[in-house]
Amino acid sequence: MPSASSQPPSWPAAQTQSPRLSTRGAVEPFHVMELIKAAAIRHASHGDVISLCAGQPSTPAPKAVRDAAVRAIEGHVLGYTEATGIRPLREAIAQHYADSYDLAIDPDQVVVATGSSGGFTAVFLAAFDVGDVVAMSRPGYPAYRNTLTALGCRVVELDCTAQTRYQPTVAMLEELTASLGRPPAGLVVASPSNPTGTIIDPTELAAIAAWCEAHGTLLVSDEIYHGISYGRPTPSAWQTSRAAVLVGSFSKYFSMTGWRVGWLVLPPHLVRPVELLLGNLNICAPAVAQAAAVAAFGAEARAELDSHVARYAVNRDLMLARLPDIGVDELAPPDGAFYLYIDVSRHTDDSLAWCSEVLDATGVALTPGVDFAPAPAPATASVSATASARASATDPAPRHDGRHFVRMCFAGDGADLTEAMDRLAAYVRSSK
Repeated sequence: MPSASSQPPSWPAAQTQSPRLSTRGAVEPFHVMELIKAAAIRHASHGDVISLCAGQPSTPAPKAVRDAAVRAIEGHVLGYTEATGIRPLREAIAQHYADSYDLAIDPDQVVVATGSSGGFTAVFLAAFDVGDVVAMSRPGYPAYRNTLTALGCRVVELDCTAQTRYQPTVAMLEELTASLGRPPAGLVVASPSNPTGTIIDPTELAAIAAWCEAHGTLLVSDEIYHGISYGRPTPSAWQTSRAAVLVGSFSKYFSMTGWRVGWLVLPPHLVRPVELLLGNLNICAPAVAQAAAVAAFGAEARAELDSHVARYAVNRDLMLARLPDIGVDELAPPDGAFYLYIDVSRHTDDSLAWCSEVLDATGVALTPGVDFAPAPAPATASVSATASARASATDPAPRHDGRHFVRMCFAGDGADLTEAMDRLAAYVRSSK
């Protein structure tokens, strides 16, 4: 027993230091989120914001889906589901591939995820180890690059230009393999693409899929904008190679962004690892959203959704006709999705600053190209598309750098788009 005179132990003084942070969290910011925040502040004070920056439909989920959600809630469909998703939804997705692509797919190779984002995170974890090289196009969706980087993969960006529709080619993969001394562990492609709206030529996609299978490179094919195209076919990678991973979503064509339901179609060896990862990461996708999503494949819902695509086509034509008014006369063809990726180098060499200036001056919110094509950092590997692109690699702001580009989303109301282009044209004229 200590005596009454015993003193409490003396502990070293606490050291003042910064809280511990993982290096995984040091990913590039998604700049559009800051612009969305700034747009909300402006709209609260001015009430005049027209947003062309959010990459989502302006329409709600189909009525049949909303009605199915109500039935699910009233029927108390609120608990956990299988990690891979409810069987009726996986069967409906498999039937969708039979109807749309003439592909016979086992529902057990379909995995439902919490949006496509939850799906590709699980695939990256299941397929790639720290240090693995994974290639993607530049410009490209930043969440792929940032998630892969956070997981410890080495991301190699393929410098794509309008000449290849901002899409990768087999020639780029051959060049990359020669540079690395081995094929990359993975390749992520997106067709239709975010931010460009371009679609890989069917023969090129088939060649890429065959090349990846032959070289042991996992092809991850982002097909979340399938269903939104304007006269150009949108082939699936599985029409050539079942060694690929298909990523699908109910967010874009199906107009269900906030419902957080996507899916994967997987080669057999990845099904169980992805199931285990999803069960630990998310348990399951939202049960009500899964039950409702089954109705998205019905005839009533599809008719409503196809009417949205017809409206996007009208909006696309409107925007293309107005681009010369803001000094844009060339761009890669936006054959799908609902985006234009435009060169604004006549006006700026800093798209982030320019988007902020445009918002302040006009109330029009745009997405800066640096989200999709950041200036290469010293640690970022890059492979150019052509010899001329290689020669421009030393240029501090090459033409395909996102500092010269902005993305416009044309999924909104046609009258709003017209007003937005009127404001932008006036701003460009006044800035000369």
